[in-house]
Amino acid sequence: MNDKTILVDITKTVNDILGSIEHEREREIISRRFGLFDRKETLEQIGELLGITRERVRQLEKVILTRLKLSAKEGKLSGINELQSILKETINDHGGIMRVSELGLYLTKANSKIDQAQVYFVSEMCPDLIVIPDSDIFYQSIGILAMHDAAEIKKLVDMITATIKKIGVQTSIEKVTSEFGSDLGTQRIRALASISKQLATLNGKWGLIKWPTVNPKNIRDKIYVILKEEESPLHFNKISEAIKKSSFKRKDVTTQAIHNELIKDKRFVLIGRGIYALKEWGYEKGTVADIIANVLRKANKPLHRDEIIKEVLKSRFVKETTILLNLQGKSQFKRVAKATYNLDESVN
Repeated sequence: MNDKTILVDITKTVNDILGSIEHEREREIISRRFGLFDRKETLEQIGELLGITRERVRQLEKVILTRLKLSAKEGKLSGINELQSILKETINDHGGIMRVSELGLYLTKANSKIDQAQVYFVSEMCPDLIVIPDSDIFYQSIGILAMHDAAEIKKLVDMITATIKKIGVQTSIEKVTSEFGSDLGTQRIRALASISKQLATLNGKWGLIKWPTVNPKNIRDKIYVILKEEESPLHFNKISEAIKKSSFKRKDVTTQAIHNELIKDKRFVLIGRGIYALKEWGYEKGTVADIIANVLRKANKPLHRDEIIKEVLKSRFVKETTILLNLQGKSQFKRVAKATYNLDESVN
C-alpha cells in the first residue's frame, strides 16, 4: 500500500451504479465488459453467454454508458461527486494525468486488476475526468478534462516523444522539460510521458521504449545498463550483484549466464581477469601482446618499457609483470636499447 493511500469504497460505488441499471442483462454486459468482479470479457464471449450478437452487445454497451454518464452529470449517481473530488485531487497532485495502475495505489488496498477495473469504470462516470483506454500507444489512464482533452494529450505526448528522440540518449525529465520549451512544467511532462507506451524510464532517466538503456529486455542489455551507470569497468561478479540489486523486472539470473553473455557480446571488452568494460569507452579486444603492439604501432618509434607499461595500463587491468613478460617473451618485440623496445611487424 502507498504511504499516501486514500482508501475509498470503490466497490460500493460500483454496486450503486450497477444498481441504477434496470435490466439484469445490461448489468451483466457492463460488469463483464469492464471486468468489475472477474476477468474482462470480449464482445463475442458476452454475446455467446447472452445469446445475442457481438454487435448487439457493443450497441447496448454504448447506450448504457451514455445513459449512466448523463445520470452522473445530473448528479443522480450515488457517490460519484465525492469520489470524483478525491480522484481529481489525487490526479492533480501527480501532474493532471495518471495510469490507472498507479492511481489504484492511492485509492485501493490491494490495487488488484479488479480494483483497477473498478477505478477505471467509476472514472468513466465522472464528468470532470477523461479516460484513456489501453491501446498500442497509451496505458489505461485517467486525466483531468479541464487540463487537456484526448486530442491535446496525444499531441503533447507526441511532442514529448519527439523531444526525447531529438536528445538522442537517455536523459532526465528535467532535461526533457527544458528542451520541450513550454510552460507545462516538469511534473506535467513526467505525467504525460508516463502514460505513453512509446517511452520508458529507468533509474530516473527517460528514453524511447526501444532503447536498451531504459528498457533492457535481455541479460546483455542489463549488463550494458549496469556498466553504463557505473561508468567504469567491473568484474563479472560485481555485474551480477548489481543486476540482482537493480530495479529490472527480471533479475534472477546466474553469474555464469552473465559471464557467458559478456563473452559473446561485442559491446563488452575483457580488460583484466574477469573484468569487463564497454567498447564504446575506447577499449579494444585483444591480448596484452596485442595491446603492446598497438601502443608501439601508434607511437611509430621505440619506447621505454615504463612508457609502454603506462599506456597498456590505460586499457588493461593487469599486473606490470604480465606486461614485462610479454615484452621479453614475444619475438615481435625487439629490444633496441636498454629497457627500450620496438615492434617488428615482420613477425606474425
